[in-house]
Parts: sequence; C-alpha cells; structure tokens
Amino acid sequence: MDRTEPQLEHTVADGVATVVISNPAKRNAMTAPMWRDLPLLLARLAADVSVRVLVLTGAGDTFCAGADISSLQEPGKLTSELTVEAEEALAAFPRPTLAAVRGFCVGGGSQLAAACDLRFAEEGARFGVTPAKLGIVYSASSTRRLVGLVGPATAKYLLFSGELIGAERALRTGLVDEVLPPAELAGRVAEFCRVLASRSQLTQAAAKEFVTGRTDRDAYWAAQARTSEDTAEGVRAFLERRPPRFTWTTARPTP
Repeated sequence: MDRTEPQLEHTVADGVATVVISNPAKRNAMTAPMWRDLPLLLARLAADVSVRVLVLTGAGDTFCAGADISSLQEPGKLTSELTVEAEEALAAFPRPTLAAVRGFCVGGGSQLAAACDLRFAEEGARFGVTPAKLGIVYSASSTRRLVGLVGPATAKYLLFSGELIGAERALRTGLVDEVLPPAELAGRVAEFCRVLASRSQLTQAAAKEFVTGRTDRDAYWAAQARTSEDTAEGVRAFLERRPPRFTWTTARPTP
C-alpha cells in the first residue's frame, strides 16, 4: 500500500481500533473517496466484537486540515453530504470514540473530532470551524453538535469568524476534554483507552444514547440491565477486590 496516497489506515489491538487519517501532501485533508470510505470502515469495526474503543487521529503532526477543497468540484454527491454522512456514522459508532488531536483540526477535521465522544489534544493544537471562509452552510446536525459541546456563544464565534483557537481555549470552552504535552498525548490516550475497554459496555452504550437525548429506549435499557450479568459481576468483583469481567456487548442485536 502506498502510504503517500490519501487513505484511511486502521489497526486493531488490545480492544482498541485506531483509525488514522492519512493524506500527508495536504495536511491530512479528507478527499471525497475518504469521506465515502469512513462509514464503511466504521461499520466493519462496529461488527468486530473485539473492538471496545475507537481512536481517530491523523498521520504525523496534524489531525486533519478539513475537506480537500479540490474535491468540492467533483461530480456526484456533494462533498457536504458526504461529510455529514461520515460525521453521523462516527457519532453513531456503538462504542466509545476518542479523537487524539495534534496540530491542525480544522473544517471537516473539527467536524469529525466533534462527532467523537471525547477529544484529547496536545499543546499547540489549533481548532477551527471554517465554512464562513468558503461560503458553505454548515449543516444543521453539525451546528447542533457543536452547540452541544461549546454552547451557543462560542459556536457563533467559531462559525461566524472561521478563526482558529488554541488548545487551551478549546479546553475552556468544552471543545476538548484534556490537553497534554506533546510527549504525553499518545501515552495518555493509550492509558485512557485501557480504562474504557475495561468498563461495562452496557453502561457505556446506554449512557451514550441517553447523553444524546434519545428518549424512546428507556424500557429497552431497563430490560437489558435486568437480564445482563454485568451488574452482578460488578458487585462481586468489587467485594472480591478484583477486576470485573463484564460480558454484555453491543454486538448483540437491538430493536
């Protein structure tokens, strides 16, 4: 495989799927084929029962500089539609997702990072939501997701101006969850992924739906809690002072 070509690379190890945005010639900008490929890749990883956490990051020292502007002129489905489909597929991934951000996280890159459940960034990272620089109408779903993270005032600042903000301001406004020195980001992400992978998928899956505001699945999750062994196992493990061995998985079919 030619690693200089725009592509999405991925690995799975120890319960963690890592998806790498790789387009080194253009600061990891997402081409139209990459936008199309992301939902397909996410579906394959969601079907892999060994995957308990997903990390999205960029190759080298940049997360993603956005959509490849040259692809905006390609025939077929509009790139804006492709980006929303990829964003929604990422947001709907059934297990915890974490964006590990270095360097620029701009435009479509910030759209993808916002679709993850969590965002860890290294010091010096730069974030921007830049449709106003191109005269693009940011989608309603993307706008609502951004407002949910940073609130209406900061969302307006980012959307109206297209200006970039640093990692510390992103942390203050809720756009990122942790900011680490460059030498510590990879280690912290690996450490936290181990924590996530050790926790109950039942708890995580229900919480993920509830946090997004879904209100039609209360009875479903109550039934899952009653029939799952996770609660009993968690209590036993606590009393026996050992790590729990949770067995509920999002791989089981849901209505």
